[in-house]
Amino acid sequence: MTKAADPTLWTLVQAADAVAAGEISSRELTEACLARVAKWQPVINAFIHLEADLALQMADAVDAARARGEALGPLAGVPMAHKDMFYRAGMLATCGSKIRKDFRPDITATVMERLDAAGAVYLGGLNMAEFALGPTGHNDHWGHCRNPWNPAHITGGSSSGSGAATAARLSFGALGSDTGGSVRLPAGANGLVGIKPSYGRVSRYGAMGLSFTHDTVGPLTRTVRDNARMYAVISGGDPNDPTASRRAVPDLEAACIKPDIKGLRIGVPETYYRASLDPEVGALMDASLQVFRDLGAIIKPVAIPDPDRNSDLANLITASEGATLHAHWLRTCPQDYGSQARARLEAGLAVSATDYLTAVQTRPRMLREFCAEAFAECDVLHAPTFDMPVPSIEETDMSDRQGFAALLARLSRCTRPINYLALPSLSVPAGFTANGCPASMQLIGKPFAEATLYRAGAALEAVTDFAALAPELPQ
Repeated sequence: MTKAADPTLWTLVQAADAVAAGEISSRELTEACLARVAKWQPVINAFIHLEADLALQMADAVDAARARGEALGPLAGVPMAHKDMFYRAGMLATCGSKIRKDFRPDITATVMERLDAAGAVYLGGLNMAEFALGPTGHNDHWGHCRNPWNPAHITGGSSSGSGAATAARLSFGALGSDTGGSVRLPAGANGLVGIKPSYGRVSRYGAMGLSFTHDTVGPLTRTVRDNARMYAVISGGDPNDPTASRRAVPDLEAACIKPDIKGLRIGVPETYYRASLDPEVGALMDASLQVFRDLGAIIKPVAIPDPDRNSDLANLITASEGATLHAHWLRTCPQDYGSQARARLEAGLAVSATDYLTAVQTRPRMLREFCAEAFAECDVLHAPTFDMPVPSIEETDMSDRQGFAALLARLSRCTRPINYLALPSLSVPAGFTANGCPASMQLIGKPFAEATLYRAGAALEAVTDFAALAPELPQ
């Protein structure tokens, strides 16, 4: 990809390589991002708190290390902001809520420590759905986050600021969390690459919890290679998180360089989303499949177990575990929740122990059955991230419980089953709809098959121009 004159338009890899080569200082890069934040923040409301002084200090430290001839990390000097739920000791972490508006943890998340060790510069905490409870980006306390491609439309949630800030080129990448689609939905709505990891691939220590069974942490970036580099940095075992896998992390970035997908078997589910698929989005999905076909991949229909059943089981678990985590606040300060978050959490109080345990205990069997059936004749599955054009903020401003439950089910219909199954899924841009917002597809793989997903995503990206496109500041 050709390097733009404006450094904020570079990819993460270009920015890191430019700092390492001395083509630009980290301070210059950080100042350019901060200047862009000043212009875009009033339009999209991506940040909850900006840490400009700290960012410049970190940038200067990278520049000083380079001047001393020290080896630099793979993200050295690159400015990034993250969903405001990853703890840094002594620093604000609001979790998008009123209840934690002044919360300053005494621990630092493992993923933040790993980004620091790789040399990344921290710009601040990004907007998010309250306590990560929402697929749209609405926030009653900190203001709604807005889509930089069309500010009347949602960013997707719950990692709303991560999607908006990365798409608007304020941050070169951003961490999000994905419990039912909360990395892939904002990646999809903002024309980005976002990965929902295999369960256990990335440590969750020091990240705000929502559902122990489903929570994952993943990056949103401008390109597939950017995503692979950032993901490789944060992945791997962690003694502070017993659920973090100690399985070796392969060279994910290598999978993105000159990717060859000849003979790769891409399965298109015969059910799953076809009944609800909007024709405009469907045309873009078909076009992406044709690109894969032209690149030598084998496209074939596949049968998969009922995904709606997996969604229902996922909802039982998330509702119950979320209500358990919030039980004290629901008793003592229910008025401090926004309407959407409170509605979802209180619904979890009604889930019976029998239903919850059945859903948890059924999960391993459902995963085995899904993999045996879905991946018997294919390597990856192909599906939309959203099965409809990105809706407007007004259309999704639901306060009644019944309306919001239906909205939640529709927006996360293509993503939530994958969390229940603990599978990896990569959201990749596939074009634009008539409302000016992006549409995206997701590539779904077997457990720990992220390298295959990156290879397929990078192959598509190499012959399309979506990654090079950036939104323009509204006048």
